[in-house]
Amino acid sequence: MSHFLPITLEEMKRLGWEQADVILVTGDAYIDHPAFGTAVIGRTLEAAGFRVAVIPQPNWRDDLRDFRKFGVPRLFFGVTSGAMDSMVNHYTAARRLRHDDAYTPGGQAGFRPDRATYVYSRILKQIYPDVPVIIAGIEASMRRLAHYDYWDDKLYPSILADTPADLMNYGMGEKTTLKIAKLLNEGKGIKACFNLPQVAYTSRTCPTSDTGEVIELHSYEECLKSKRCEAENYHIIELESNKIKSATLVQRHGDSYVVVNPPEPPMTTEEIDASFDLPYLRQPHPKYKKRGAIPAFEMIKNSVNIHRGCFGGCSFCTISAHQGKQIASRSERSILAEIHQMTKQEGFNGVITDLGGPSANMYRMTGKNRELCLKCGRFSCIQPSICRNLECDHKPIMELYRKVNGLPEIKHVYIGSGIRCDLFTNENHGWEYFADVVRNHVSGRLKVAPEHTSDKVLKLMRKPAFDLFIKTKNEFDRICKQAGLRYQLIPYFISSHPGCRLKDMADLALKMQQMGYRLEQIQDFTPTPMTLSTEMYYTGINPATMEPVYVARHPNEKREQNQMFFFYKREMQPSIRAALKKAHLDSYIKSLKL
Repeated sequence: MSHFLPITLEEMKRLGWEQADVILVTGDAYIDHPAFGTAVIGRTLEAAGFRVAVIPQPNWRDDLRDFRKFGVPRLFFGVTSGAMDSMVNHYTAARRLRHDDAYTPGGQAGFRPDRATYVYSRILKQIYPDVPVIIAGIEASMRRLAHYDYWDDKLYPSILADTPADLMNYGMGEKTTLKIAKLLNEGKGIKACFNLPQVAYTSRTCPTSDTGEVIELHSYEECLKSKRCEAENYHIIELESNKIKSATLVQRHGDSYVVVNPPEPPMTTEEIDASFDLPYLRQPHPKYKKRGAIPAFEMIKNSVNIHRGCFGGCSFCTISAHQGKQIASRSERSILAEIHQMTKQEGFNGVITDLGGPSANMYRMTGKNRELCLKCGRFSCIQPSICRNLECDHKPIMELYRKVNGLPEIKHVYIGSGIRCDLFTNENHGWEYFADVVRNHVSGRLKVAPEHTSDKVLKLMRKPAFDLFIKTKNEFDRICKQAGLRYQLIPYFISSHPGCRLKDMADLALKMQQMGYRLEQIQDFTPTPMTLSTEMYYTGINPATMEPVYVARHPNEKREQNQMFFFYKREMQPSIRAALKKAHLDSYIKSLKL
């Protein structure tokens, strides 16, 4: 197969189609690569015999001709904002508009609307009221129930209660999308899909527990009145989303209910291989050539994803809520086959920029006794300690690196994904793995994410104590000295996370000064839907304990925290001194030599 999925009527006609079975509408440019969800869903449906067309980045401001160009799909419209939440894509933590878009040719901004999933689904229902609209992707998935919206600073209802979409397919959607398409192809209505796993829908009645446990959450209206109700809801939502066998979640919105069915079981190796083995062309559509490179594609075009899911459980991360806590790992055969295909691409220079996943070193790590995992709601398999049921040997991933390095077309393999140092023990070959990465898979700088220096803040982040970073840096320096390498270990940090005060940031600055760091990889905390950190930010409560949490909410306070990262910049020191004096932290002025 050597064609892209059609994105114009002319391309569809050249394929001999009079009508598409499924039309996918996305806020991203169309890139036929397994790192982009539209391509994955499109190729999955195509492999099952369905005719799939794509409408990438339609114009929502004109006469809506882009939405009409293919006419009516035989089965349904699939809608996604793209690989990123459109609001995160558009705005900084300070709510300032970004001037670029990594998923658009030339990095140009302005080719997707705010809240793209909402806008696209409303337009489609306006034009084609009788055609099923199914929403999916990160934007929809993280808004499947009532959630805090940072950009409007208010609690929003479920996206299903706020749009005319008929159904949501949350999480990683290949298996469920295929089931939906097959049911609709058999002539069954959209309601026949309501019994499928990993879907959410609205109902006039609350489902019964005939086929499994049903948990009714506090209603949207109750959560509007009480932040405690919202915090209690989130604790249940997180607990259930971490289980392999979970309950159906129900939340009343006015006179109807939003129903979220349990997810599909984690993908087997055979299933995830089948997804990655589809005939992707691994290129953006040629239509974009004159408009410039697509930054997101340029960043990943020579990288390979070896697994999905993450059991790290970081408070501010959406990966486990979207991809799942369980790890689905590809086989070596599938990975090597993709690398072989990649080496045939025009311009490939023999360098793999990343061989990883959501975390670099979780490949083939899973529960030893699967039965114990089925109803385990623990937020992390490694925090506050490594689960005794976790098979976390690093030997399989080291063997994979060795095999990829041995390919004649490969000059070097770099590891660009974040490494979980809290997985390292001597027994699981973790420190041996770290030495292998430092010696053989680093281009000069290795990035790790301690996120903060305050153990109090780190506990709320569900991250290990800062001592682990110090231990990691000492080991990194020892390996480099032994090997004669002049490499750098680059830490990532976050300011203004719930629980963090200006004093914590001043302590961070002092520790970084003592360690000789001038920080580069930093960010201010941005609340995004369906994370523990966001719930703490909105409610001022830790849903895991129901205890109050301090939150830096005012823009000035967030700015004061963030500027502590730049204690070494002379032009920022007057502002830092003023903030420290105002907070009665004068001693840090002398300590930081401000």
